[in-house]
Amino acid sequence: MALTTEQRVRRAAVKLFAAKGFHGTGIRDLAHTAKISSASLYHYMGTKEDLLVGIMRECLDRLLLAARQTLETVDDPVAALSALVTLHVMAHAAQPDETRVVDHEVGALSRSARQGIVALRDEYETIWADTIDAGVAAGLFDVPDPAVTRLALLEMCTGVARWYSPRGPLPLDHLAARYAQLALRMLDCPASPGAAAAERAREVASRVWRIRP
Repeated sequence: MALTTEQRVRRAAVKLFAAKGFHGTGIRDLAHTAKISSASLYHYMGTKEDLLVGIMRECLDRLLLAARQTLETVDDPVAALSALVTLHVMAHAAQPDETRVVDHEVGALSRSARQGIVALRDEYETIWADTIDAGVAAGLFDVPDPAVTRLALLEMCTGVARWYSPRGPLPLDHLAARYAQLALRMLDCPASPGAAAAERAREVASRVWRIRP
């Protein structure tokens, strides 16, 4: 099915913002990559910042949706943390350009636009923070500094976007499982998360990001 003009513009923006940065991408670059004239570009995107905000908001909304759908039936902090890691790894492997834009271009936003995006990011990170705190409170995680550990875990999982290739030797679901094991070791957790939550996370991730098995 052929892409609409709006879809071509968005795809071009994701590609260029990820490769060249927001400020390094000009209107002519966007128009050329989307294969439309510079004069008609604004009709399909509003301002360049509007385009960036839309990309970031969609990406963060999907992360929040996937996390909430996965954890709505999970009470065990160990299983919940394993599921969050699985989701984060699969999301960053499935859409590396989009997540790179979210992770690196927040500083390019105006103050008013940045507030909304940072609020979404904080909302997502709060889910991780609450999960780690619940594990500490239950005596399941041994974490001297939960905030630092959370940031380290997110950075570790986010890094998948920089190097993962579907042509590599390790299937994505196996990679996500390895990362979940590493995360629990970082939390000094001897318990096993079981298979149900991770399977739920993989199912949600496959649906939200249209990842082929």
